[in-house]
Amino acid sequence: MEDQGLNDARTMELMEIKVNVQSEDLNSTLSDASPLVHDRDPKRVNKSLKVTFEDVIAEPPSVRSFDKVWLWSHVLFEVSRLWIYRFISLLLAVPVSLAAGILFAVLSFLHIWLIMPCVQLLLINMHWVQTVWGSILNILISPLFISIGKSCGRITIQLANDEDK
Repeated sequence: MEDQGLNDARTMELMEIKVNVQSEDLNSTLSDASPLVHDRDPKRVNKSLKVTFEDVIAEPPSVRSFDKVWLWSHVLFEVSRLWIYRFISLLLAVPVSLAAGILFAVLSFLHIWLIMPCVQLLLINMHWVQTVWGSILNILISPLFISIGKSCGRITIQLANDEDK
């Protein structure tokens, strides 16, 4: 009896999912269902990686290969670039994204729970250093550089053309 109720609940969930999928736009495909699939670089982080055949291989007008060689080279370049990328991403995308997620989680944790409390501790306790350093700058360093600036401010340079040559 309990199993029957559990199965009915699962069936209702499946029916709700089917209804939601069917209520979407009829022109959309399964790959269009997620907005992540459409624009995978919304902030244009990798705009420099838009490399095409013409960006890599170009024949000047003075030397040209056969037209069929050019066409097949273009096709093989594009196909190999696409499928090798897909194969490498199939193998490495999930582990690398997992490692990147762990790395950014650790960095976020360290920044929130270790670095910022230490910085705040230093800022609170180092106010006297800021006061002493400001006094040293105002008493010793500032007058020295003001006098050097006034001394060097009177230097003039005159350029003359040597017309005798």
